[in-house]
Amino acid sequence: MENTVIKEGFSATPSPEAVSGDKPRYTFPKKEKICGKNDISRLLSSGKYITTPVLRCCCLHDNGLPHSRIMISVPKKSFKRAVKRNLLKRRIREAYRLNKNILPQGKGADLLIIYCPKEVLPSEDIHSSMVDILKEVSKRLSSSDRNAGTKTPGGE
Repeated sequence: MENTVIKEGFSATPSPEAVSGDKPRYTFPKKEKICGKNDISRLLSSGKYITTPVLRCCCLHDNGLPHSRIMISVPKKSFKRAVKRNLLKRRIREAYRLNKNILPQGKGADLLIIYCPKEVLPSEDIHSSMVDILKEVSKRLSSSDRNAGTKTPGGE
């Protein structure tokens, strides 16, 4: 006979919210990360920039995928120590992970997020700046959808 111990409060089956999808999932899978030289060069060559006091974002609308992808950069020129760069990248990743539901579903964009200040700022400042950027990207994605449906013949 097998001895199985189930801890109190632990259930082997997923909760009804997880099955039904009522609760948003705050995950950051590999498919949401930009990998590959071609994708990065396309983003840098034809992306549009959005700037806040804390973060700068290069955004390429319509990446051809149903989900958005992100790439994070913290300049080595500003932060020589990898420990600080990694701390800031973790904070930016966390801010994106918790607020990515602001972006519209089914229409993907590629984002390059660059940290601007020369000092380490608190997580709250990074979160608020990320929310501002994601709202602007969402607005631009929805306006590009409207513009795509209302193109005039012979015009742009």
